[in-house]
Amino acid sequence: MTNPKIEKVKTEIEKTKAKIAEYQSKLRGLERQKTEFENEQIVALVRSEKISDAELTSLMKSLRKEDSAPAASAISTQKQTEQEETLNANTDEN
Repeated sequence: MTNPKIEKVKTEIEKTKAKIAEYQSKLRGLERQKTEFENEQIVALVRSEKISDAELTSLMKSLRKEDSAPAASAISTQKQTEQEETLNANTDEN
């Protein structure tokens, strides 16, 4: 003899498991999409700063050492020096 209450609960359990699986799949997709957008943003940031491969490598190494301030400062100082040299060269030409 089958208890209808038990069957009803079993049915609800199966529906709930199916929904959970659906939501887990959706969550994984959304997490992948978020990661892709973050990666695109990072690439755009690096490209907009026109950082050379050597500068980026240096920055990443210093970040891994958990001491990013000197590397960031060095890159900033180097970029500023390059900009000043460009300005001076342009001024000298005029």
